[in-house]
Amino acid sequence: MAEAIERFVPDGATVAMGLALEPLIPFAAGHEMTRQRRRDLELVGPISDALFDQLIGAGCVRRVTAAWVGNVSEGLGHCYRRACEHGIPRPLEVHDHSNFSISLALWAAAWNVPSLPTRALLGSDILRTNPGIESKDGLVHVDAVQPDVAIVHVQRADAMGRAHAWGPLGISEEAGLAAKRVIVSCEELVDASVTLSDPNRILLPETKVVGVVHEPGGAHPSPVQGYFRRDHAFYRHYAERSRSVEGFNAWLEEWVMGVSDRSSYMKRIDVDSIRIRHQRLAAPADFGDE
Repeated sequence: MAEAIERFVPDGATVAMGLALEPLIPFAAGHEMTRQRRRDLELVGPISDALFDQLIGAGCVRRVTAAWVGNVSEGLGHCYRRACEHGIPRPLEVHDHSNFSISLALWAAAWNVPSLPTRALLGSDILRTNPGIESKDGLVHVDAVQPDVAIVHVQRADAMGRAHAWGPLGISEEAGLAAKRVIVSCEELVDASVTLSDPNRILLPETKVVGVVHEPGGAHPSPVQGYFRRDHAFYRHYAERSRSVEGFNAWLEEWVMGVSDRSSYMKRIDVDSIRIRHQRLAAPADFGDE
């Protein structure tokens, strides 16, 4: 992960993350950005969970282009609010979207068009706060948003970048297609025969993928269907610690800056308490062609 972030996420990059909404949030990638002290990032996402809040609190972010930033089960993102209201640790520019309009913005980039029209958002204050969204001739025109890199966490991937993900995917597909490049982190690194056995499940063209990172637990504390439940207690702990600048900085030192990599991080987690123990397998699909 350190190599992937160093090579493909420079200062000033526009980064799409947390694209499946509540599950599959690439916390490991965000923590590595923080350890490498990335600056002036633009974060793109839908109802982005606590990862955006953490990166904002660490001073990594200049702009958020998203539908919501917070801590889903606990409410407010305290670092986000401090940045917006008081410029702590630095002022934050916000381009508001709805979950639907950020999807349109990414599809526009994926399709290489300057904008896409919709009737959604008519009458909304978002039209007054986002310079990339305007009302004209009874329609709302949503400007394209092209991330420099999209980072997705998945259940399994092969070394060529063919990734399998299941459960809610949110806007993962449109963000991956819109981005100039994609980094995939995965619970399992598998042989190509596994991914190619179910080609309809491949999330994105492997030609978009510049890095594959085998990162078990890379989405903790968010859920990964079939592997881990959501760690509600960890989210609650973060919410309590991040209420003050001092508390957040102490949390950051304990869980990010003071941890060398994800493997070391996961040794501090009670993995057994969140591990999925009961399988619920899908029926096999027959791709026979003769």
